[in-house]
Amino acid sequence: MRLVLFGPPGAGKGTQAQRLVAEHKIPQISTGDILRAAIKAGSALGTKAKGFMDQGKLVPDDVVIGIIEERTQQPDCATGFMLDGFPRTIPQAEALDAMLAKRQQRVDHVLSLEVDDAVLVKRLSRRRTCPVCGTIYHLDFSPPRQENTCDRDGATLAHRSDDQEAAIQERLRVFHDQTAPLKAYYQQRGLLRAVDGSGAPDAVYQGIRTVLAR
Repeated sequence: MRLVLFGPPGAGKGTQAQRLVAEHKIPQISTGDILRAAIKAGSALGTKAKGFMDQGKLVPDDVVIGIIEERTQQPDCATGFMLDGFPRTIPQAEALDAMLAKRQQRVDHVLSLEVDDAVLVKRLSRRRTCPVCGTIYHLDFSPPRQENTCDRDGATLAHRSDDQEAAIQERLRVFHDQTAPLKAYYQQRGLLRAVDGSGAPDAVYQGIRTVLAR
């Protein structure tokens, strides 16, 4: 099974991705992770990507798709994979389709976790992070035992700038601007599977299983 996973910040995409990987025995492929791996490995495409990144530039689509092509030809992708963070634009989606078509393959499902912005703002703005060990807490769902203090090392928890309301609103605006055309692209191809992401994680995953079984 070859999946593309969409989800706005705070939609619980990471939690659901872990469950999908465990159940379907497919790797989760994050563009950030595979770019870093290609650079570390010193591959030709990794070296090319590093040149752009060192200049503070976006890595061109042809380089990214080349790295994805290399990654998806590895043995652990033989039965499928899940793309996380790619594609972000219609040209990237078209390049992905072309790359898979060369191997007589295609994207099977595009999962879109749908959550109202007001819910996402509330979720994200209640997150707190330990500046020492990086543990993330949520004041409603997973609070620290002692107020504003990390359970692990006693450090004072921080409210990160990107978890404050103005920054969250901007992150959501960018997400919607980027994904709206992509969702239409995949909807036209009959691949988009919208899932209500506003409930508890177990309920959301059951929704995912339901749409994948159709």
